Amino acid sequence: MTTTAVIFGCEGQRLSAAERAFFRDADPLGFILFKRNVAAPDQVRALTRDLRDCVGRADAPVLIDQEGGRVARLKPPYWRVAPPAALFGELHARDPEAAIEASRLNGRLLAADLTPLGIDVDCAPVLDVPTAGAHSVIGDRAFATTPATVAALGRAQADGLLAGGVIPVMKHVPGHGRAHADSHFELPVVDAGRAELEACDFAPFRALADLPWAMTAHVLYRALNSNQPATTAESVVREVIRGHIGFDGLLVTDDLSMQALDGTHAERTRAGLAAGCDVALHCNGDMAQMQEIAAVVPALTPAAQARVARADRQRQAAADGADADTLERMRRRLAALLDRPVA
Repeated sequence: MTTTAVIFGCEGQRLSAAERAFFRDADPLGFILFKRNVAAPDQVRALTRDLRDCVGRADAPVLIDQEGGRVARLKPPYWRVAPPAALFGELHARDPEAAIEASRLNGRLLAADLTPLGIDVDCAPVLDVPTAGAHSVIGDRAFATTPATVAALGRAQADGLLAGGVIPVMKHVPGHGRAHADSHFELPVVDAGRAELEACDFAPFRALADLPWAMTAHVLYRALNSNQPATTAESVVREVIRGHIGFDGLLVTDDLSMQALDGTHAERTRAGLAAGCDVALHCNGDMAQMQEIAAVVPALTPAAQARVARADRQRQAAADGADADTLERMRRRLAALLDRPVA
């Protein structure tokens, strides 16, 4: 089998016979889990194991959006309530050193929730810089409204995730913070000039350009490309994300089933990969849509394969092997820094 340049979701908490056969034949790079796929720890472990068994690769990446706050697929009673990113920004305004320590601890504890389940990629940190009047889709998912603070706290969270053996995915490059619409439902259009975008929106991504994975924004920036959102605009991917920002890690599209994008799912897949993204992401588990994508998605390029391998080496090198007692001390320290009860 040839590993293809796509990450798929699945429909429920267990794989159907049809999904098993489809994933075996399609051989996607990896998988992504959502709330619909999660019930309890043993069930999630079984699901991640079965997904990897389908493609015959024990190292196939399994992703999740576990940011904290309102974007958390894993919830009580089995998993910790992680704070929203904005809480760390509020602490940073009072005590920058404490906030950076807290963000790193939070990232490390997020990883501690994920790794026992077989999840090794977290779609975080959010590096978007919100501006006045922007849509609330980002809101408190953002660390702060200043690029330097976002970069510092995002770096800390990413370091914590890596220390726990989880690959961070910075998003939504080159920036979703000034969008006046939710890209899940329509295409946001940004009118800011190039100089303003570079000084604000792009800056956190440029500061963290060494991170292993990134996810694109389904946002149209008139100053960069008047016709296409970043995900499908070669000028944005190659000149801004790979060029100005300097990101050379694995670049994944945001979810191709979001309504910000035009065209069929096959057309969206071709457009994102032609623009320079390494991997297409499709999240909703709809079999007909996945079949449409699988019919056109190519094999991972050699460059993408190298980026996947480099990310995994980075993850393994950073892992700290903390035991249960150490993790408990981290929980208590984080609670003290945030002045919250221990979760």
